[in-house]
Amino acid sequence: MAPAVSLPVLPPLVDAHARRVTYLRVSLTDRCNYRCTYCMPPEGVDLVPRQDVLAFEEIARIVRVFAGLGVRRVRLTGGEPTIRKGLPELVSRLTAIEGIESVVMTTNGHRLPELAKPLARAGLAEVNVSVDTLRADKFAAITRRGDLDRVLAGIDAARAAGMRVKLNTVALRGFNDDEIADLCAYGWRVGAVPRFIEHMPMSDGRLYAPGRELSAAAIRAAVAGRFGPVERVIDRGDATGPARYWAPGGDRARRFGIISAMTEHFCDTCNRVRLSAVGELHTCLAYDDAVNLRAILRGGGGDDAVRDAIRAALAGKRAGHDFRRSGHGAPSKHMISIGG
Repeated sequence: MAPAVSLPVLPPLVDAHARRVTYLRVSLTDRCNYRCTYCMPPEGVDLVPRQDVLAFEEIARIVRVFAGLGVRRVRLTGGEPTIRKGLPELVSRLTAIEGIESVVMTTNGHRLPELAKPLARAGLAEVNVSVDTLRADKFAAITRRGDLDRVLAGIDAARAAGMRVKLNTVALRGFNDDEIADLCAYGWRVGAVPRFIEHMPMSDGRLYAPGRELSAAAIRAAVAGRFGPVERVIDRGDATGPARYWAPGGDRARRFGIISAMTEHFCDTCNRVRLSAVGELHTCLAYDDAVNLRAILRGGGGDDAVRDAIRAALAGKRAGHDFRRSGHGAPSKHMISIGG
């Protein structure tokens, strides 16, 4: 019997600030069936040619290289990832890659009623579903075309299929600041973890309104006002991303997360990079510079060339963002083009 072949052990993926990267976000498309006001400009965006979008084989190859460098978690984003044809097939490919421990997805939830079961069968472990309000008229207004009942049905379908569910709410003063506690109560009732995201300046700051910002402290106060004092809770399963978790009385069954890019920075613990739908590797959401991995693949470059490009990009990863509460410091790229 032939001796077992050991895979080479490569140094972990560490940036210039000694932060280890274990988490890759992969945008599957820049297209979306919604038009959320904080994500896409009213005039829309210039869509990339379809031939420039990474094929499933190319995505799997890049993820395989990242896995060899120590990445363990992959999040599928968009645009809206569920409009990409054959999505369960891609999930199956990614979950089969040695070293990848978890494949999860961020979605608007519109197509979950029919996709939850096949995605769960393919190995998708978790979905983060965008729910900015529980009022149908306001939901239609902020998404410019969304259907709240369908999204809530999608959440039910994901839970029934056995997936973990988190809710993503962009917290906006004057829009949903009076619903923070209601969103928590809904999430806890259906077995989902509510999370609130501070409004961030993107698109050269054009979609950012400083007066609409709802800070992390204000979010905690809104929850405490209904459910009592909140305490910081730490759960291993919640430590993979940028959210910090809190709970009334420290009750983990009622925890909620806050992604506080503006008022309580978390850059010093950043463990992630982003791959755009066209194969550009972004080491930080807040900057426009990127390394084109697609060009290496389609130019005939081997995995070593992809690895070298990834390591070079990480060497230039900045210590933190330059988002400012005035709306300055924003990248020109749109949120829809990079998946948050």
